[in-house]
Amino acid sequence: MDIEPRTGNIDARLGAEAARDVTAGGTPRQRWLPRRGAEEAGRLSALMPVDVFGQPVDYDAIRLVADEHGLAIIEDACESLGATYKGRQAGTFGDSAVFAFYPNKQITTGEGGVIVTSDDRAAELMRSLRNQGRAPGDRWLQHTRLGYNYRIDEMSAALGLSQMQRLDELIDKRQRVASWYQDRLSALEGVETPSVDANTTRMSWFVYVIRVPATVRRDELAGRLEARGIDVRPYFLPIHLQPYMMERFGYRPGDFPNTEDAGRRGLALPFSSVLTESQVDHVCEALRQELGAA
Repeated sequence: MDIEPRTGNIDARLGAEAARDVTAGGTPRQRWLPRRGAEEAGRLSALMPVDVFGQPVDYDAIRLVADEHGLAIIEDACESLGATYKGRQAGTFGDSAVFAFYPNKQITTGEGGVIVTSDDRAAELMRSLRNQGRAPGDRWLQHTRLGYNYRIDEMSAALGLSQMQRLDELIDKRQRVASWYQDRLSALEGVETPSVDANTTRMSWFVYVIRVPATVRRDELAGRLEARGIDVRPYFLPIHLQPYMMERFGYRPGDFPNTEDAGRRGLALPFSSVLTESQVDHVCEALRQELGAA
């Protein structure tokens, strides 16, 4: 379904509409269902909200939808480790939540991630699935269910534990870099800087993504900045416009206008906890000049 345009997170109002229609036997013509393959969707059983760019979703609103329809919540907190919503930690709102530790995340193990849950039965199943389907009591080479080799290795886990001890420090440094960007770009005409919702009591900056003016060709701007040695990235190509999704389910441009606008205008600027103020100045001045040229 479409996003809330200010934060880029899931629009809980549309989530409520979708849940009502799908559980009532919605048709492929509705904007949150694929045009083809809807019959394969089956019964709606869970919501999976994503905390985009380090900002938690409006979980009070999502919880109301889930409770009304008896749905589980799987919280995608891969980008929001350390963030808080109304003072409560990201990753504690769903029946389960996932975090990722790719090198560009707030902390890293090199690769991989974790699932957290307070459901003992779910945790037992997850441990079995990650360990090639072995269940408690299984003998060597005995597999109760189809599983996967999703075990994190000890060295990576040790790196993650050491990084977790620095989580607050790393988030504070990212906040400082984001504040430098915000101060310098907030007055730049036509540029939309990231919006932090009032319910977000701590932002865990994953990336710093601006939206360029609609009159500017974002990809051309990115190319000019990269030619100056500034590593920027268009952020993101909407999921429903990925070739597989268009071919398999029949999605088309225009289906989700807020998402598509963000996809056309989003530009991730260089961002990390070790970026210096002079480097931020350099990026912002180059951006100002190139926007003027555009």
